[in-house]
Amino acid sequence: MEQPLAPYSVCNLAAVNLAAMAAKETKTVDFEKLKQTVATGVRMQDNVIDATPYFLEENKVQALGERRVGLGVMGLHDLLIYCETEYGSEEGNKLVDKVFETIAVTAYKTSVELAKEKGSFPFLAGENEEETNRLRKAFTETGFMQKMPEEVRGAILENGIRNSHLLTVAPTGSTGTMVGVSTGLEPYFSFSYFRSGRLGKFIEVKADIVSEYLESNPEADPNNLPQWFVTAMELAPEAHADVQCVIQRWIDSSISKTVNAPKGYSVEQVEKVYERLYKGGAKGGTVYVDGSRDSQVLTLKAEENTVEDSLELQSKPKQRVVLVDTISDLRSTNVTIGSEVGNTCPVCRKGQVKEIGGCNTCTNCNAQLKCGL
Repeated sequence: MEQPLAPYSVCNLAAVNLAAMAAKETKTVDFEKLKQTVATGVRMQDNVIDATPYFLEENKVQALGERRVGLGVMGLHDLLIYCETEYGSEEGNKLVDKVFETIAVTAYKTSVELAKEKGSFPFLAGENEEETNRLRKAFTETGFMQKMPEEVRGAILENGIRNSHLLTVAPTGSTGTMVGVSTGLEPYFSFSYFRSGRLGKFIEVKADIVSEYLESNPEADPNNLPQWFVTAMELAPEAHADVQCVIQRWIDSSISKTVNAPKGYSVEQVEKVYERLYKGGAKGGTVYVDGSRDSQVLTLKAEENTVEDSLELQSKPKQRVVLVDTISDLRSTNVTIGSEVGNTCPVCRKGQVKEIGGCNTCTNCNAQLKCGL
């Protein structure tokens, strides 16, 4: 869970497209553009808090009291590729650290400026000046704030801050795919894949960034791309974990990130990855072992994957994968498995999908498959 919430808190999420922050000619990050985008994002999200019609009074009181927002990212891997830097490498982690430090510091400075204009979030205000100063001091002494520059902490002590939380990294699966960039902070699972629609037909697709690279470099071999086109399954699980820990340093909430592990990864190996995440300061984590479920959305062939298929393909580098858009069972069946109301749940294959509390939810395992809000 990338956004741990208090009772009756609400999500208010947005994402900066880091792919658009690349200065492609110089293969660097346009940090000034990044700062301007983050500042605009924070102001926009703060306005959303006041513009939202709340269904419950308790939600309204909590949202207006803490003014929590969660600015995240998409397109991190695209940015690294534009900078010709390998995801998960030492050089890549240094650049990632600088990018997220810039995001964090800019977001907090913007929130302080908003506090000057409109006041701090109400839960930071005491009954008198002495109490308010005590609350501000406590806020600046939290573990996360200790990493912030002294100028930011001093500004909060003097002026307060508009938002209790400012940063998170949500998955951005739909929006990232719509824009055509890597989702959340994940590396690409593959740069060449098959997409399945409701008719069950597979269409081969190359990631936009690969097509762009090949157009700019016609002499390049599409089957032998530079090392910075690394994919999720080519990275060691430890590299996945380390990227998350580098980013967590600059995120006041939490992060959605999958550590991809190869087929056959043992319980003990998974345990060590979680220990690495914990020792590195991550607030949570997910380890997914390839082939560990009966069916999975991302697979290596344009057909239903089996254990034998996975074993055969495990050793082959830079494989194509399948994105099954509709999470449907590809075999002939009278049962419709999917996330729509009336379908059979794709997670447990037992319950029926019904609308519960605004979300398409399984009646058996309670999996929330689709949000209608």
